[in-house]
Amino acid sequence: MKKIANSIIMGIILLGLCSCNSVKSTDQINSNQVTNQTDSQVKKIIKIGSSSSTVTVLKLLAQAYQSENKTVKIEFISNSQSEGAIAALKNDIIDVAGSSRQLKPEDDNNQVQYRELAKDLLIVATNNSAKGVTNLSTKQLKAIYKGEITNWRELGGANADIVVLDRPEDESAKKLLRKYYLGEEKTTTKAVILNKEGELIETLQSTPNSIGAFSLASSLINQLPVNRLSLNGVVPKAENFASGQYQMVRHIGIIWEKAPSAPTQGFIDFIFSEEGKKLLQNNGFVPAK
Repeated sequence: MKKIANSIIMGIILLGLCSCNSVKSTDQINSNQVTNQTDSQVKKIIKIGSSSSTVTVLKLLAQAYQSENKTVKIEFISNSQSEGAIAALKNDIIDVAGSSRQLKPEDDNNQVQYRELAKDLLIVATNNSAKGVTNLSTKQLKAIYKGEITNWRELGGANADIVVLDRPEDESAKKLLRKYYLGEEKTTTKAVILNKEGELIETLQSTPNSIGAFSLASSLINQLPVNRLSLNGVVPKAENFASGQYQMVRHIGIIWEKAPSAPTQGFIDFIFSEEGKKLLQNNGFVPAK
């Protein structure tokens, strides 16, 4: 009996030791799994703010960069105007600001820097319903925006009223239209004013017989089903800009701190790399030299 009792006691002790080792091993495995998951889930965040006219190019670059750098996450703060993005950068809300204009003296606090990224051709396009019109002269375009030409029939198109979609006077698109085609003539009061370029693009696609001006690259990247018009017989494409025939372009730049974080610097380096330039070229932009 004494031998039997001793055997039972020894068995209990051995079982306890095995259980302890098993628990310790399981705990260690679980701990390692948690550590590995935490390490893989932690991402370095870069925050970007931009004007509505620069968000397309920055999202294009951000997507390409993140696909190659899995530990980086790029977040876009609500886009507005260049002024808003620059102010957000100076107040440490974002890391990179997209702007359709250079820094003004009052913007420069000696802690940020600007560099041009690309040139973006601005096109005039119509909704697909506006058939029969593929080219406009300066005189015709000016007459449309002034409200002197109000029906596509007057330009060789169908009998349909023209819907003018326009941007605010302080936006880069409207400034370029005025500089190259419209001059200082007043725009018709019937024009529909849209604050953001994305809003104009959406409205043009959904509004029959409408006309508006926006980014060529946005049209190409998103494969927009719109009629891109020639102006004075010149097709809006990069080759014609390079030859000096097509001049209506928007200068897109980025602004960032002079002493950026390592993740931000990595993204900046990618933007201005040969790979970044090739990405821009393939999507309708003209990379800055």
